[in-house]
Amino acid sequence: MTTVSMPALKLSAPTVWFVADTWAVTRRHLMRLVRRPDELLGTLLIPVMAVAMFGFVFGDALGAAMTLPGTEYREFLLPGLFALTMAFGIGNTTISVAADVRGGVLDRMRSLPMSPAAMLAGRSLADLLTATVELAIVMGLGSLLGWQWHGGLGALAAFGLLALLRLAFSWIGILLGLLVSGPEAAMKYFSLLFPLAMVADTVIPTDLMPDALAGIARWNPLSATVIATRHLFGSPSAATTSWVAEHATAMAIAWPVAITAVCMPLALLRLRRLSR
Repeated sequence: MTTVSMPALKLSAPTVWFVADTWAVTRRHLMRLVRRPDELLGTLLIPVMAVAMFGFVFGDALGAAMTLPGTEYREFLLPGLFALTMAFGIGNTTISVAADVRGGVLDRMRSLPMSPAAMLAGRSLADLLTATVELAIVMGLGSLLGWQWHGGLGALAAFGLLALLRLAFSWIGILLGLLVSGPEAAMKYFSLLFPLAMVADTVIPTDLMPDALAGIARWNPLSATVIATRHLFGSPSAATTSWVAEHATAMAIAWPVAITAVCMPLALLRLRRLSR
């Protein structure tokens, strides 16, 4: 009887070094977060406050407008807050990258035999791992408020869409961090995220917005992810006839992929041009 041996998978030396460099940068950012947990708490503060404000202070009024009782409205609200948690992580990314540029950290890394792509990929991977912790905490809070997923294995797909959204926003944050003059400027740009987060299908459905805002909200990348994850989690959703809502899952994949495809090469180009 003859046996057929499968060829061993061999990685090229540049690939091995790229993976090692990426993990080294990722580990640096994770260790920094362990030593400074206030950064994680600061990211979580906004969605936690949103749960309290929109879930309880305005929840009954918003739920009545949507014919959803308070508990059902909170189930509608939570997937939107999950997406907001992924989006608001852009603030820490931008500020951290801007601080590394000002502090000369990136210049020291560039003096090492390290791939420039690994420097940025490590930052993005650290964001993704941090996002899983943030998402777990917000989901735990949501379960205390009565939210739960009803979609079975579809919930895994919802986690994937949220992670994909965070990856895209991570590259936006990296690019902005390389472009701004410092952490102080990064904090000012972060305030621009609030209109983006609110003019979306996060807190209320787009059909309840004025026509001028509804058109913008429907094409907001957050809206596609929120609508798709509501469906996958089995959470209550609002009836809508927009093209984006009807193709929410496809758009929840297309938007982050397009954003990453644009921001990643621009960030690499900007990194190579620093200090020139």
